Amino acid sequence: MKVLALISLLPTVSAFAPAFTGKPLSTGFSKAALSSPNALEMKYTVVLVRHGESTWNDENRFTGWYDCPLSEAGLKEAHEGAKLLKSEGYTFDVAYTSTLRRAIKTLWIILEELHLMYIPIVNTWRLNERHYGALQGLNKQQTVEKHGKEQVQIWRRSYDIPPPPCEESSEYYPGNDPMYADVPKDLLPYTESLKLTEDRFLVEWNEKMVPLIKSGKKVIIAAHGNTLRALVKHLDGISSEEITELNIPTGVPLVYELDENMKPIKQGDAIAPLTGKYLGDLEQVKARIGAVVAQTK
Repeated sequence: MKVLALISLLPTVSAFAPAFTGKPLSTGFSKAALSSPNALEMKYTVVLVRHGESTWNDENRFTGWYDCPLSEAGLKEAHEGAKLLKSEGYTFDVAYTSTLRRAIKTLWIILEELHLMYIPIVNTWRLNERHYGALQGLNKQQTVEKHGKEQVQIWRRSYDIPPPPCEESSEYYPGNDPMYADVPKDLLPYTESLKLTEDRFLVEWNEKMVPLIKSGKKVIIAAHGNTLRALVKHLDGISSEEITELNIPTGVPLVYELDENMKPIKQGDAIAPLTGKYLGDLEQVKARIGAVVAQTK
């Protein structure tokens, strides 16, 4: 399951005329220079990292908002992802993550590896995993055997059909958790579809993260499989049908390059339908994607 990093790069200047005319602007560039389509190129790099495997991933259970820790394999994945980021020279100013410790721990490992444990960390429930309602805690394969693969795939992978809701008395209802005492109850889910997850995540993305990136802050986000699926759906314009088949592997940094409008620039090593590229060995990445698919076979 996993983490994302957003890194804004400084604008690069190219192809200016030998001499400028007109009244200089506050930026130091003339109107003539800024009107040239190649005069000023803005590019931001966004790195997404899903948290490492959790203990409930290892047990093949629907996890959702349940706050389980990383497994031993997940700790190793987080360290491997951190080393990939370090080898590529990434650094950050602000860190974003969810309220769930598997994502938080993954972030801590990355920040420690990069010697960045001093930077501010923002924890928000809007980055939490999708809430699986009454399915939380159940074994995925046993749920398939009980309800049938087709029904479970609808609950698990459809874009706008949520699983059955949990009861308000359930231990899995977030309104009973002091962690969410400051969140208005009408915002706390009993269950969620990917669409509902996308809706709550994009509030944070549009209102907080995008302005931060555009201000020049380098941001890393450690998040979850479905919150990252929601983000890449938004960035790449992936259809609601196609997103149901997309799987993001745990612990592997996924790098996007965005233009000044936050639109992705396709990279050569991208695995369709994504335009961003994974760091590391792509064959190993594909194998990890296949492992996610196999969870409900």
